[in-house]
Amino acid sequence: MQWVRLGLLWLCLAVIAATPARALTVLRDADIEYALRELAKPVFSAAGLSPSNVRILVVDDSSLNAFVADNAHILIHSGMILKLESAQALQAVLAHEAAHIANGHISRRVANMRNARTAAGLGLILAGIAATQNAEAGFGIAAGTQSSVLRNFLAHTRAEEVAADQSAVRYMARAGIDPQGAVDVMEIFRGQEALSVSRQDPYMLSHPMSRDRLRALKGFAAAYGSEAPGDPGAEYWFQRAKGKLSAFQRNPAWTLRRAKDSGSQDIRLMREAVAHHKRADLKKALAAMDGALRLRPNDPFLLDLKGQILLESRQAAAAVSTYRQATRFAGGNALILGGLGRALLAAGDARGALDALDRARARDGQDPRLMRDLAVAYAQTGQTGLASVATAERYALQGRLKDANLHAERAMALLPRGSSAWRRAEDVAITAKSAMRR
Repeated sequence: MQWVRLGLLWLCLAVIAATPARALTVLRDADIEYALRELAKPVFSAAGLSPSNVRILVVDDSSLNAFVADNAHILIHSGMILKLESAQALQAVLAHEAAHIANGHISRRVANMRNARTAAGLGLILAGIAATQNAEAGFGIAAGTQSSVLRNFLAHTRAEEVAADQSAVRYMARAGIDPQGAVDVMEIFRGQEALSVSRQDPYMLSHPMSRDRLRALKGFAAAYGSEAPGDPGAEYWFQRAKGKLSAFQRNPAWTLRRAKDSGSQDIRLMREAVAHHKRADLKKALAAMDGALRLRPNDPFLLDLKGQILLESRQAAAAVSTYRQATRFAGGNALILGGLGRALLAAGDARGALDALDRARARDGQDPRLMRDLAVAYAQTGQTGLASVATAERYALQGRLKDANLHAERAMALLPRGSSAWRRAEDVAITAKSAMRR
């Protein structure tokens, strides 16, 4: 993973949509995304949504927010995850956003969008969200027509919010999750409606809040109240996601002081490994990782992290070996396959890297870092047309539409007309030109 703006090799980070004022940075990490899927499965199923069809992405932002980008993507700020205190609270946030999808509240936003499952389509949507957040970040909201459109891109009506609250509580009760978690989330924002717009958390801007809404939510939770005990599995994955995220985002000294409060020994050791890695202490980082792996020897996500630490410590051969272990237990996880490809590139095996990266792209073509590595592998094996397609898709995901169009046009001139790669380049070119004309 890369933290692009700071130039540090950290989590699997990638700038997905950028604007001059502020980038929307999405954190891609196989472990955290798996944890979020595990937490979301019961509420998605209760909502009638397929857990495999809705992706949860983490936005690198310390403020509190979560929102639906389209019918296939829920985005949640890293600050929200770090603020919440229980698995039930995070599941309540996910249930609320799932309700917006299930209740059809977002169709008006995406009616004119291209398919968000393509690189160009998702990049266009995320660029719109980044622009919205930039517009909201000033000392007020401009009155022009364009800013009004941006301001309303994410916002729900109060009626939609109340409906989503009721649906979310119903989903949680149906899934055996205590709906008090939903009340706990809303209590965080109590009183913010009295603050000026510039001082409110972004969640308040996209999820209108009022005393009446909080009172109604408490009534829903009481009516659907669940006596089901907490789920130790859900709490484990919540603590693991929160622990890993905090370890990468906090100062190493902060992490090491608080690692003992991790909920389980393997999470504690994982967090300590990250802290030591950030201090460039490879020996202590690997000792902590090996301790965690003794507790969970076939855990692909711990192996993925060990491979990342080795790769970023310039131990390419050892990283390749560790990533190969991880892929054996990962069930074809695209981010872990991408890590293997990155390690093979660093080890000088471009053809081996291309095999791993191609398989990763087939599973997840929405990771700019993967597309960058794929372009390098194609270029090193003499496939310039395919390198141009991967570069075009990377720029599209980053919201750099002019650059995306340039490389898409170059790819179309080099590739057989009508081939699958040519059609991917055409999709980028059409989307980029359409967006640039607006």
